[in-house]
Amino acid sequence: MDFLRAAILGIVQGLAEFLPISSSGHLILVPALFGWEDQGLAFDVGLHCGTLVVLLVYFWRDWVRMFGTGLRDFSRHQFRFREHSQDSRMLWLIAFGSIPAAVVGLLFNDWIEEHVRQPWVVAITLAAFGAVMLVADRRTRNRRTMGSISIVDAAFIGVAQAMALVPGVSRSGATLCAGLFRDIRRDDAARFAFLLGTPAFVGAAALTAKDLTGLSGREGLELGIGFLCSATVGFAVIHLLLRYLRTRTLLPFVLYRFAVAALALTIGGIRVI
Repeated sequence: MDFLRAAILGIVQGLAEFLPISSSGHLILVPALFGWEDQGLAFDVGLHCGTLVVLLVYFWRDWVRMFGTGLRDFSRHQFRFREHSQDSRMLWLIAFGSIPAAVVGLLFNDWIEEHVRQPWVVAITLAAFGAVMLVADRRTRNRRTMGSISIVDAAFIGVAQAMALVPGVSRSGATLCAGLFRDIRRDDAARFAFLLGTPAFVGAAALTAKDLTGLSGREGLELGIGFLCSATVGFAVIHLLLRYLRTRTLLPFVLYRFAVAALALTIGGIRVI
């Protein structure tokens, strides 16, 4: 892999991780469309570490506030959650909502990596989930705030996050749509989706960190370039997306998913012929 390709894949990761268009799907499709050799799991892990850093940096105030309040409330009220503050309850909701993805990831992640990382699968899931996004975006009442999120909401959104282990679904897209189905405002649904995704990123990074060992000096430099591009672009994307969703819909992302799916299937069909 050359440095330009590493930078391109880093930019793709930074864009696609937080936009509802599937980063894992694009990291499969982009090399396939350009005829590049697969960059390997270790490189993908490094790119995902870049977007993990973005989540931790962008929302650090939220995490400090939630953990500080959570520890204080737990010491005073233990498991009497109704007496906890909103920030404290939010921390517990994030922990509860993270369970489905953790269970599915531990049980099926290896199988998914071996059997589902195919461009045609990504194209189909991009289109199929694009239709789900369109329905969620059209039917939502877009009126509930983040403070109204309940344990039922967290469970529903958590199950959606677990489904996003399939390439092409999109973690941010699945959790955002689940929030919309629960009538949570688009920007608040996205914010909760990013917070909920942070523990999943940490867990995935911990499980796959061993894949980063044994890299050569050049491979480490390529990974560093991808990491920096991923983190830089990702930080900007989170900020702009949260502002965008305050007043606008998901329609552009739905249309993009349909277009990429059609392009991937067309190119794949031509190559087979």
